[in-house]
Amino acid sequence: MTPVVSGRALRTPGERIALRVLPRALLVCAVLAAVLAVTAVIGLVMGDFDVPLADVLAALRGEATGRARFIVTGLRLPRLLVAMFVGAALGVAGAIFQGLSRNPLGSPDIIGFTAGSATGALLVLLVGGGGAGAIAIGAVLGGFVAALLVYLLSYRRGVSGFRLILVGIGVSAMLGGVNAFLVTRAQLRDAQAAQLWLTGSVNGRGWDHVTLIGLTVLLLLPIAVLLGRALPQLELGDEVARARGLAVERSRALLMLVGIGLTAVATAVAGPIAFVALAAPQIARRLTRTPGPGLVPAALTGAALLTVGDVAAQRIFSPVPIPVGVATAAIGGIYLAWLLARQWRSGRG
Repeated sequence: MTPVVSGRALRTPGERIALRVLPRALLVCAVLAAVLAVTAVIGLVMGDFDVPLADVLAALRGEATGRARFIVTGLRLPRLLVAMFVGAALGVAGAIFQGLSRNPLGSPDIIGFTAGSATGALLVLLVGGGGAGAIAIGAVLGGFVAALLVYLLSYRRGVSGFRLILVGIGVSAMLGGVNAFLVTRAQLRDAQAAQLWLTGSVNGRGWDHVTLIGLTVLLLLPIAVLLGRALPQLELGDEVARARGLAVERSRALLMLVGIGLTAVATAVAGPIAFVALAAPQIARRLTRTPGPGLVPAALTGAALLTVGDVAAQRIFSPVPIPVGVATAAIGGIYLAWLLARQWRSGRG
């Protein structure tokens, strides 16, 4: 059955590139951007040492000196930007993999890619003893190796979404055991650092982290949006997509590469933050009321979830703030239980 196409189409000269714009999706994106802006102001102004808004603005213009400049541009702004970019990367990656698997459980933290990135980072941190750059490279390589393993194990004349999720859950469990083994075999100080990293946090992230995740998102998000035009066709099934002239395996492989890249770099920067990739695409889809995966709304939703979660984790539990990964795991666990119950009641569990 041909899906109903709504919204307004925007085309470049020559119609080489065309995008479908939905008014409700635009409104949702505007609201999410406003939420991010308000949260950013709160995050920059409030803290252990409150900074007046006028001093924050002066610091952003490069006119402040002393404590205000150090707190705003040295501590809070890079943390805020890392939270936004990591949340956006996880939201887009989740939308890609949920679209490819045609299942809301098909997010990278469920099917093993995040665990693979964590394994790569831990091997560098605990065995190789590398610095931040080496840890990032290890996380990226670990994510790609885990994805390749899941893809090969689930490939049977094509990759079905259900088989991809089952194999991914098994690989994730295996890698979780490897990660626990690496931590238990490490020296006490290294094990504490590794366990803190495994919790997932944006605390203490600096401008080098902002540069890494920012460039990754700015590079891969437009590519994901262009490739993402194939996702609605893939959600109709491989046979239907092929009948419509889509190169199914090539489109799936390219989308997986983009999703893995976003997941791996986000994990390298902030650690394996749970459930943002799982929840953000579903929340965005319900807000926009669109049948297909909206990558830009998913990116903004992921950025808002992680940024609001980090500011809340700092303020609610002050003066002993908790890592944002603990907050997302606690809320995400409730969401996953609800999602599984909903799947079971609809007969899809």
